[in-house]
Amino acid sequence: MLSFKIEGGHRLRGEITPQGAKNEALQILCAVLLTDQPVTIHNIPDIRDVNKLIELLGAMGVKVERLSESTYRFQADNVDVNYLETDDYRKKAASLRGSIMVLGPMLARFGRSKIPRPGGDKIGRRRLDTHFLGFEKLGARFNYDGSDGFYNIDARNLQGTYMLLDEASVTGTANVLMAAVLAKGKTTIYNAACEPYLQQLCAMLNRMGAQISGIGSNLLTIEGVEYLKGTEHTMLPDMIEIGSFIGMAAMTQSEITIKNARVDQLGLIPDVFRRLGIQLQIKGDDIFVPAQDRYQIETFIDGSIMTVADAPWPGFTPDLLSIVLVTAVQAKGTLLVHQKMFESRLFFVDKLMDMGAQIILCDPHRATVIGLDRRMPLRGIQMTSPDIRAGVALLIAALSAKGTSIIDNVEQIDRGYQHIDTRLRNLGAVIDRME
Repeated sequence: MLSFKIEGGHRLRGEITPQGAKNEALQILCAVLLTDQPVTIHNIPDIRDVNKLIELLGAMGVKVERLSESTYRFQADNVDVNYLETDDYRKKAASLRGSIMVLGPMLARFGRSKIPRPGGDKIGRRRLDTHFLGFEKLGARFNYDGSDGFYNIDARNLQGTYMLLDEASVTGTANVLMAAVLAKGKTTIYNAACEPYLQQLCAMLNRMGAQISGIGSNLLTIEGVEYLKGTEHTMLPDMIEIGSFIGMAAMTQSEITIKNARVDQLGLIPDVFRRLGIQLQIKGDDIFVPAQDRYQIETFIDGSIMTVADAPWPGFTPDLLSIVLVTAVQAKGTLLVHQKMFESRLFFVDKLMDMGAQIILCDPHRATVIGLDRRMPLRGIQMTSPDIRAGVALLIAALSAKGTSIIDNVEQIDRGYQHIDTRLRNLGAVIDRME
């Protein structure tokens, strides 16, 4: 197990550039399976989940060539479909939740696929029904074998159709979309997710020869084509990293410039942090967060307690609720955080309370934060990272705390944040990685 040792209380200063978007990468990388021609992808983050997916693609027979630190060329002209029957495939795919995204491309191009129950964060139930119901609407036959834990899908004759997704799932929409681009006829997907990462996938597929319209809305129309060609694609910066750095700057009273943030793609994120009282200055495509001794949470117009809740895009992303929560710990005022989409993502707050935070965990979905307003610092403790986003929230708390903190199981943080300890040391953080 790897751990971080953090000496808190140091103000950070400097510039930091966000990595490529993790959630976009898991979709874009699987899309290379849709063509036998080369696909070059730029701004790929060097993180555990993405590296494991690239390793899985290579094991499936995709040629993988690393052209630079963040650029790869892929060519899926010799995919071994029989590899899906091997124990090695079961082991690799089961260790990574993003492996579910190989299904749509494999069904579209090869007519069949299978996947073991994928891994990932332990943040409550994350059902896969949207993926499989969408495939069935396209004509696929689905079978779950409880004895071996495999989802098996036969899709030798995918046909375009109309479908209303049961939820606006980002990965579900992306998976069904990738299956539909090579299906015969027209597919209409209503209640589709419309996150920037999904818009990026649609734009990439259209450059490959797909015919997708309605991009950016919840109604996608796909005219099936017979084949797709290669392309070149550059991924967006990771909006979750950007939000994390904003919260980190506020909690540690630091002056940080976030470079090349693609502000036009951040939606409500800057406004939500401004409602916490954090000053943000947009300078071109950079975000400057000045050092603030104090910041005050707004109230609603009628004076009631501010609530921040997650929602499908263009609502606020659930991946940043843990960052908002920890940032409110040293604010002046009170905040209700309402996590609607996952039932276990707030259970890390007990560690913040051990550090001195004033938080009431109302139920698995809601927590009330009573800001300390810098009256007392958090204290360093030893804790364990339960998942990617909670792990970074604990890291932010440790950086702002008095004394030394140990965070165990930082492999979880490594799944989503590229070389985070090295990058924070460049800003002046005192953080060491330990075995």
